[in-house]
Amino acid sequence: MATFTTLDDADLAAIAAAFGLGALRRWRPIAAGTINSNFDVEAAAGRFFVRVNEGKTVADVVWEGELVAALAARGVPAPVPLPVGDARHLVHRDLVISAFAWRAGGHRAAAEVSVGDAGRVGEVLARLHLAGLDLPPAVRRRSIYDHAHLRARFAALPGDAVAADPALADAVALLGDELAWLDARADARAAATAGLIHGDLFRDNVLFEGDDLVAVLDFEQASGGSLAYDLAVCLNDWAWAGGPRPDVARALVAGYQRVRPLTAADRAALPIELRAAAARFTLTRITDVHLPGISNPDKDFRDFLARLARWRTAPLPDLATSV
Repeated sequence: MATFTTLDDADLAAIAAAFGLGALRRWRPIAAGTINSNFDVEAAAGRFFVRVNEGKTVADVVWEGELVAALAARGVPAPVPLPVGDARHLVHRDLVISAFAWRAGGHRAAAEVSVGDAGRVGEVLARLHLAGLDLPPAVRRRSIYDHAHLRARFAALPGDAVAADPALADAVALLGDELAWLDARADARAAATAGLIHGDLFRDNVLFEGDDLVAVLDFEQASGGSLAYDLAVCLNDWAWAGGPRPDVARALVAGYQRVRPLTAADRAALPIELRAAAARFTLTRITDVHLPGISNPDKDFRDFLARLARWRTAPLPDLATSV
C-alpha cells in the first residue's frame, strides 16, 4: 500500500483554497489503498479527506461523484464529494482531485465482525441495490470485471511465468476448471436480478462507529451487474476469518432480506456467485499483484484461492436455508 502521487504544502494549500476549506493547518498522506493517493487534511473549515484519483479520466470522476450523490439522496450512507463551483472535482497539476468531509469511524478486522455487524452490512447493501434500481439504467456502466473480461485475463496469463511457479500453476489449473464451471451456469447467473452493484464492499470500504455503520466508501468499481453477485462478494470477505463463519453469513443474508427479499432466481444464483466472486479476486490478485511482483500481503491471491477451494467442496453451511 502506498501513496502514488506526492503533494507538498503548496499543493495542499491550493487544493484547500479551491474547495473553500480555508487556510491549511496540517496534512498527512494516508498509506492505504491500492488505487488512489489519499490525504488527511485539516484546514480552517475542519478536517477533510482528499483523494488524487489515479489513472482515471475526468469523466470517470464525474460519473462516480454524481452516482454517490444520487445514492446518498436515497439514504445510502455514502460520503459525497465536495463541490468546486458546479463540479465535484478539481484539476490541479493535471491531477483529478476529490475532497470529502472527514468521516470518523474505523474498519472491522475479520475476527471482529459480529453477527450484528453483518446484519447491518446486509441491510445497507440492500438499500444500495434498491436505490440503484430507482436510478436510470444508464448509470449501470459495464463492469471491468465481468465474466468476459475475466476470461480474457485468464487467456492472457503468461505461460512461462505460470509454469515456473508450482503454486501459481496449481491455482491457474483450478481457475481454468472454475471458469468452465461458471460458463455452464451462465443461464442461472443471468436469471438473477440485475442492477447497480458496488462490486467491492469489503470490510475496508465500510466505517463503523461503535455498533453503528456510518459510511460506505469507494464506488470506483460500481457498475451494472448481478445483485446476487454483489451479495456474494460481501459474503466472501465479511464471513471469512481464516475459514468460513456461517453465523456471520446467515446474519448478513438475513439483514439483506429485511430490506430487499431475494427472488427465487437470486437464491438459486447465490451459491454460484459465491464461487464466481472468489474466482474473480483470485485471478485479479494474480494478474495485478503477484505477477507484477508487488509486495502486498493483504492482496495475496492465495487468500481467495482458499475460499474458492472451500466453496467448491463445501459451500457455506445452511446458506440455502438462510435465504
